[in-house]
Amino acid sequence: MARKAPRKPKVPDIYERLAEVNEKALTADGFEGAYIGILYRFSNDALACYDRDKCIDILMKRDGMTLDEAEEFFEFNVIGSWVGEGTPCFLERREPDLRQMRKTR
Repeated sequence: MARKAPRKPKVPDIYERLAEVNEKALTADGFEGAYIGILYRFSNDALACYDRDKCIDILMKRDGMTLDEAEEFFEFNVIGSWVGEGTPCFLERREPDLRQMRKTR
């Protein structure tokens, strides 16, 4: 019986375009729900871009963290993790103060 050739690992659909424009761009594991697109900047490679507030929400819902715990974890372990030129970026949207809105829920 003939064996099938092994398949290349499939890039999740949300990252296909990112892989096309910068195959060295890195992604943030576990934060796919916060992925908002590709960041382009003059004279630099394209990067994966995530919504910071959505990342915090993911940590709170998925890992059962409080807002303060999630923000501290995120700042130290995610923002604070430089893994090279392809390190993702995190956008803080200019909207009403979401931190205050979360505290009143």
